[in-house]
Amino acid sequence: MDLDQMLTAAANYGFPMLVSCYLLVRMENKIDKLCANIDALTRVIAAAK
Repeated sequence: MDLDQMLTAAANYGFPMLVSCYLLVRMENKIDKLCANIDALTRVIAAAK
């Protein structure tokens, strides 16, 4: 792969990758809280049976 192809690939895929990484970092805290809530709900349902 020569330099022109690498620059074209970075221009085509760099922005979507940057946006995806930014969104994953922003959403990480919310995903962690969601997982904790699902675990707590699982424990409550198991205790209710």
